Amino acid sequence: MSVVRVMVVDDHPMWREGVARDLTEAGHQVVATSGEGRQAIRVAAATRPDVVVLDLQLPDVSGVAVIRGLRAALPEVRVLMLSASGEQQGVLDAMKAGATGYLVKSAAPAEFLDAVRRTAAGEPVFTPGLAGLVLGEYRRLAAAPTPPAGRYDAAPRLTERETEVLRLVAKGLSYKQIAGRLGLSHRTVQNHVQNTLGKLQLHNRVELTRYAIEHGLDA
Repeated sequence: MSVVRVMVVDDHPMWREGVARDLTEAGHQVVATSGEGRQAIRVAAATRPDVVVLDLQLPDVSGVAVIRGLRAALPEVRVLMLSASGEQQGVLDAMKAGATGYLVKSAAPAEFLDAVRRTAAGEPVFTPGLAGLVLGEYRRLAAAPTPPAGRYDAAPRLTERETEVLRLVAKGLSYKQIAGRLGLSHRTVQNHVQNTLGKLQLHNRVELTRYAIEHGLDA
């Protein structure tokens, strides 16, 4: 297991320290902790974590605002939301802002540590029940008015395998499920997704899934 560099952002000191301790004991490197959103963005830019474990509710700015700030400062960073709330709008707002996954704080320690590893690998991770909610929102967005002309014009051709992987992403399958379905390694699936994102000039799974649905690749 590779070591993941993690930053923990939560305004409750005991919870923040407990999460950091669990990560350290699991062999990961906690590069920083913070209890405020604006400070977290500055510190993340300096420490460059692989994953930011982020609470949705912070005293100065919302977790959604922090996601946007993190993505602007560190486009490659992965954000795993860890919140007491599984409220629908909060989950959707976080994913649209660029979070990779979303867990509620009632998750078991083993589930959380597994989510950190998967988030570092770029795999969306959700508390059971939330994945369907997010996929439903992707489909709703795809049914919205067509984006301005030119957004997807002259899109580069995808390979047959990239298209196959994209179809399964649009169906809501995890990278592990896609790997099993196609007889590929988890790493190979990740590489296909990253190559597809680069070719289409998209930034995250939200945009990728919307592209797939808009182009009829979810059938």
